[in-house]
Amino acid sequence: MSQGFSIELYFDPALENQVLKAWNVLARRQISTQLIEIESRPHVTLFSSPFLDPAKLESVVKSFASKQGPLPLSFTSIGSFPNDKNVLFLAPVPTMALIQFQAQLCEAIKKEGIEIGEEFKPDSWIPFCAVAQDVPKTRIAEAFCVLRESKLPVSGYAMDIGLVEFSPVRECFSFELGNTVEA
Repeated sequence: MSQGFSIELYFDPALENQVLKAWNVLARRQISTQLIEIESRPHVTLFSSPFLDPAKLESVVKSFASKQGPLPLSFTSIGSFPNDKNVLFLAPVPTMALIQFQAQLCEAIKKEGIEIGEEFKPDSWIPFCAVAQDVPKTRIAEAFCVLRESKLPVSGYAMDIGLVEFSPVRECFSFELGNTVEA
């Protein structure tokens, strides 16, 4: 049974490997293995909804991706949200290009009659790349210390955009940014 869908921004191989290093360090220390176990891929979530028709979004996302180019990203800090999910993340610099990219995507989705939840509206969206989920409360401080040892900032490019169904993670489709070649 699906818990939902999300549109995710994927990274170039070098940046993806930097994020995977953080996942693996936390897994080796037995702090968090969930992202590896659900076979997620390092990403920034641009939009998420519990109910979607993937077929309805495919042409919208494909068209949107074709009009974009690779997007520079630089993860400069570590963060956590004040909720019970105990997610730790790398936070990208919220550049105007990144904010506009996400806002334009949501506008394109909205034109298809799909409602944009409050957390993905342009004035409240927080870009982040999860590196750990469900971290035991007693190990959050240790996880932060481990992540602080990673060499930040890590920079690269967002190269692809895709729709996944979760959980477990199953990619419905993905498109290279700026690629107008028919597959």
